[in-house]
Amino acid sequence: MTLSSLLQPTAEIAQALADGKPVVALESTIITHGMPYPDNVATARQVEADIRERGAIPATIAVLDGKIRIGLDDADLERLAQATGVMKCSRADLALAVATGRPGATTVAATMMAARMAGIHVFATGGIGGVHKGAELSFDVSADLDELGRTPVCVVAAGAKALLDIPKTLEVLETRGVPVVAYGVDELPAFWSRKSGLAAPFRLDSAADIAGLLKTRSEMGDHGGVLIANPVPQADEIPQDEMGVFIDKAIEMATAQKVTGKGVTPFVLDAIYKLTAGRSLATNIALVRNNARLAADIAKALAA
Repeated sequence: MTLSSLLQPTAEIAQALADGKPVVALESTIITHGMPYPDNVATARQVEADIRERGAIPATIAVLDGKIRIGLDDADLERLAQATGVMKCSRADLALAVATGRPGATTVAATMMAARMAGIHVFATGGIGGVHKGAELSFDVSADLDELGRTPVCVVAAGAKALLDIPKTLEVLETRGVPVVAYGVDELPAFWSRKSGLAAPFRLDSAADIAGLLKTRSEMGDHGGVLIANPVPQADEIPQDEMGVFIDKAIEMATAQKVTGKGVTPFVLDAIYKLTAGRSLATNIALVRNNARLAADIAKALAA
């Protein structure tokens, strides 16, 4: 089996990549594990539209019918959103989903892998995974961090998911040699909140400057990814002190119900959605759209 036989890009994306046009990768776990139906499909379509409005081409990535699909049409989005038994694919699961023909939604790690295979350099998501609270006992650390350390793709996110241990996540990223660059701010954002209380390691203020960093790293060779931490728009944020109460309660609920492994994040996100009476979902949608717009601008600057 050749590498190209694993991938199935849409005709539009295949042509765009051949022509050197800007393309932005998008994950699919936000559709299957991150939001309820029909908000998940509506958000996926809106994010793709946001990228097109900025002059780039969206490429939502998922596993369907034994292929890594680079780009999904409306029918595929609906099918994935309503499917049951969808695998949550990280690096360890991606090949299994392809080999068995099971539907799979890609996490940050798997989306980075597929984007790299397809020749896509910029990826927009909501937030990355990281070091979970209590990881010194559970050893629960997301594969996203290792992927950022090894795969040269620019990931635009609103920081790490705020339910994580952000200081430890930042330390691991530093150890893996991943530049963490805040966009237009000095403080690292914390997903639903613009502030985390942590100084950002680096700051850049334009898509052109970020593209310059990516080009320079690509010339050095043997480098992994870059994390661009893009704060949620101020009008849409839930302040950190308020959000922290909801996060602690949701994690307490997960612990009481003995939720572990890959089940923790979707459980906690759903609990937070209920505790905030839907506010967290509205903020999540706003930050994903904001990240998609910045990613499109970076992809355009890279392609220029």
